[in-house]
Amino acid sequence: MELNEGARIDTSQVDDRRGSRGGGGLGGIPLPSGKGGWIGLVVALLVALAGGGAGLTQITGGGGGEQGDNTAIEQRCAADNALDQLDCRNTLYVNSIQAYWQAALPEHFGKPYQASDTVFFSQAVNTGCGPADSGVGPFYCPADDHVYIDLTFYEQLATQLGAAGEFAQPYVLAHEYGHRVQDLLGTEAQMRRQQQRDPGNANQLSVMLELQADCYAGVWAKNATGTTDAGGQRIFKSISQQDIQEGLDTAAAIGDDTIQRESGGRIDESQFTHGTSAQRQEWFGRGHETGDPKSCDTFGNAL
Repeated sequence: MELNEGARIDTSQVDDRRGSRGGGGLGGIPLPSGKGGWIGLVVALLVALAGGGAGLTQITGGGGGEQGDNTAIEQRCAADNALDQLDCRNTLYVNSIQAYWQAALPEHFGKPYQASDTVFFSQAVNTGCGPADSGVGPFYCPADDHVYIDLTFYEQLATQLGAAGEFAQPYVLAHEYGHRVQDLLGTEAQMRRQQQRDPGNANQLSVMLELQADCYAGVWAKNATGTTDAGGQRIFKSISQQDIQEGLDTAAAIGDDTIQRESGGRIDESQFTHGTSAQRQEWFGRGHETGDPKSCDTFGNAL
């Protein structure tokens, strides 16, 4: 993967809240921490997230309304060595992902794309879905239309789950922006209504939602080298097959079965919320192979 040094990094698409503090917790990509203690929490809160965050504000006590200070990141990302900086590279990934959907959503679905900021935070943050801490991993909050990530997650992803490749980072962000697309298309709201009608299949419906976001991430990866900044400069010079393999490896590392195994517990399919490693790889791969978001129908007749 080679980024274009001449591409302009648009820091207006991120909200730098590092240094501010929130608290609590909600469901993103959880990391192993003992014998599966996170599983029940993630299931309950993921269902609330899928319903636009209203349930989360009740569970975690509300939040949101904060605004970061982008002064430092603006200066770093305007410097000559900007691409050496983790936050600047991730901002450029966000720029590419949103540039893709800005064109693709009206082209494939006939609906306009509405931009969504990514919030960089440290340790804890208040959100429209309630307070969260770094332990939940990255997540999209439909109540305030923001993606949230503590960038130290990538180190944990590498050391705890073995997904050390650089392309793990844009894959994770593209997955979360897949949830943004689902929000704009109404898929997330449809899924929540179906969960209420059929609570026995709530987890399976959640899996379908997550696998679709994986597929959307693969679609972006296929088209990423065609994305440009506001001035028409290409954002990526190249994305290699090795990069795509790193995306597949990351998908495998955060499968429900793998996380349960690494947590020291037994594999319990009834508690799956994101899909198995094999399923996540399959749908990311399908999105990349086709490059077409219409190929990402993980729901079939379920909605």
